Amino acid sequence: MLRLSDFDAVTFDVYGTLIDWEPSIVAFLQAWAQEQRVTASGDELIMSFDRARAAIQKERPAHLYPDVLRRCFDRISADYGVAVDPARREAFSRTPHEWPAYADTEAGLKALQARARIGALSNIDNASLASSCAKMSIRFNIIVTAERVGAYKPSDEHFATALADLDAVGIPRQRVLHVGQSLRADITPANRLGLKSAWINRPNRLLGLSGEGAAEARPDLTVSSLGELLEAIA
Repeated sequence: MLRLSDFDAVTFDVYGTLIDWEPSIVAFLQAWAQEQRVTASGDELIMSFDRARAAIQKERPAHLYPDVLRRCFDRISADYGVAVDPARREAFSRTPHEWPAYADTEAGLKALQARARIGALSNIDNASLASSCAKMSIRFNIIVTAERVGAYKPSDEHFATALADLDAVGIPRQRVLHVGQSLRADITPANRLGLKSAWINRPNRLLGLSGEGAAEARPDLTVSSLGELLEAIA
């Protein structure tokens, strides 16, 4: 069993784990689909986004996240055989500033931060994460973004940088717990690097649950919310 007393730092994936981005993305793409007379379910649209995102985030040099979203929009348009709407494309690139936090995020993070350092390891740009931190009313002790390291999870750069930041304040990797909703981007690399991990399997969410080793991901703990995580490890 995992116990919070065994850890001095808890690092988090942000989008999908703490920020509830998926319904907002689905709503945006459904509105676009209706305008374009595209027949597709919300699940089909979000999986088209997930496939595009996974491929684009492997490209090097890495794109800043607003450009990842622009390129995702281009590929989704191509998937459904419609011309790219430039205004919709640009609006999609700005959506991270609108994504809300889960209801349990603020209280859960503050409870954890009273007992351990907390970190954000996020496939996002710095400006978008700043907007999300304001929604969560939290200041993370360490922050590692795709913009900072020039790469996207599940590549190791995020984790190597976070572990170096924590080692600099005397916290070894054995005292770090990583928490994420994405099997592909978080639990799989945590397994590879020998980190303890907890999977927050948020109900009715699909992003990050397939592709690139997701089927082999083995979290040390599985819960359905941040509140449940706190109950389990307290």
